[in-house]
Amino acid sequence: MRRFFTSESVTEGHPDKVCDRISDGILDGLLRADEDARAAVECCAAYNTLMIMGEVTCKKAVDYAGIARKVIGEIGYDFGEFAYDKCRIVELIHGQSADIALGVDSSMENKAGGDAEDLLGAGDQGMMFGYACRETEELMPLPVMLAHKLAEKLTQLRREGVLDYLRPDGKTQVTVEYEGRTPVRVDTVVISTQHDGKVTHETIERDMKKLAAEAVIPARLLDGDTKYYINPTGRFEIGGPEGDSGLTGRKIVVDTYGGRCAHGGGAFSGKDPTKVDRSAAYMARYICKNIVAAGIADEMELQVAYAIGVARPVSVFVNTFGTGKLPDDEIARIVTKEFDLRPAAIIKALDLRRPIYSATAAYGHFGREIFSWEKTDRAESLKKYLD
Repeated sequence: MRRFFTSESVTEGHPDKVCDRISDGILDGLLRADEDARAAVECCAAYNTLMIMGEVTCKKAVDYAGIARKVIGEIGYDFGEFAYDKCRIVELIHGQSADIALGVDSSMENKAGGDAEDLLGAGDQGMMFGYACRETEELMPLPVMLAHKLAEKLTQLRREGVLDYLRPDGKTQVTVEYEGRTPVRVDTVVISTQHDGKVTHETIERDMKKLAAEAVIPARLLDGDTKYYINPTGRFEIGGPEGDSGLTGRKIVVDTYGGRCAHGGGAFSGKDPTKVDRSAAYMARYICKNIVAAGIADEMELQVAYAIGVARPVSVFVNTFGTGKLPDDEIARIVTKEFDLRPAAIIKALDLRRPIYSATAAYGHFGREIFSWEKTDRAESLKKYLD
């Protein structure tokens, strides 16, 4: 059966990603000041103004505006109305709701005499998803990995001065053709990149095809029928928050699996690890990747769901899309037996009380080996279930 699937990515200079990066930069600053800090920080950026808002509990003061200006400068906005040293910053930060803290500080199980891992309750209700498949060496879907690598390549070409006309904002999109479950070729590549006013459209088209697409996408996946759409409008000089508003958490599909699997709806950036929107999604990915690496399934989606103030998940659901070597309900039982899904246990297992989050804010939270949830250190021991 012939079918097509498309995923997109964006560069760190995209207005939504600027906001994600600032939110996670502030979270890292809070964790450096206090490893037990609580945060749910969101940003909104438009034209020449950045708004920082949300809730924070931290033992030490942190310079939110200072962190934001540093991040904006690092991304590359040293020009225009949103320049790091020119933009207006509004702060609307308050402490964590006492009502929420009641359930996070002491879970329902802990109040009933539970153990140390029952101490933290989930910071909110909701469902989180993890996923893994065998399409790439990262055990991620091919379309989103190619889109991320294209976006990273745009940033690399800009930062290294190879293409000095590039500017920070950009978007990429890749359509992959499948035969059954097997990716066989790239059908369409879309690249939109911000640029200065001196370069011609023809130059951008030539450079993006040769130095980005053909440098990132394996030659075996490209052919004479692959279609390229490079800056389709013909011009992209005005970018970033000056060209369009940005908001933390508005690229949740880009952050995860490119639309390949379900999404619970919760954003990641700016949230400390007591927020299961983030930590449980990381754990779900870790579990799926280890199950697939162990050979128990070739593809796996895992849903976990929580109630606010309760440590243990209310449900665990597995779907292997018919690729499991064991029944899905049996794999679900393995998951609950082998992996502790209580928030305190997740934080401990993945070592999440560290200032690691700025690195997650662009080019995907999954499929990058620098993160603890990408390890496959449990795969070997899980193989016992296939004996």
